[in-house]
Amino acid sequence: MTSGHFIFIPLVLIAGAMIGFVFGTRVARDAYNRERERERQREEARREREARKKKRAEEAAAKDDADSSDGDDE
Repeated sequence: MTSGHFIFIPLVLIAGAMIGFVFGTRVARDAYNRERERERQREEARREREARKKKRAEEAAAKDDADSSDGDDE
C-alpha cells in the first residue's frame, strides 16, 4: 500500500459523504414539500365535503319546512 492511499481513500470517503448529504437533503426536502401539499389537498377536500354536507342539510331542512307549511293550509 502506497502513501497515496492514505490521502486518496479518506478524500473519497469525505467526498462521498458530502455528496450523499447534499442529495439526501434534497430528497428529504422534496418529500416534506410533497407531504405538505398532500395535506393541503386533503384539507381542501375535507372543507368541500363539509360544505356539500351542510348545503344538503340546509336543502333538506328547507324542503321539510315547505312540506310542513303545505299541510297547515288544509
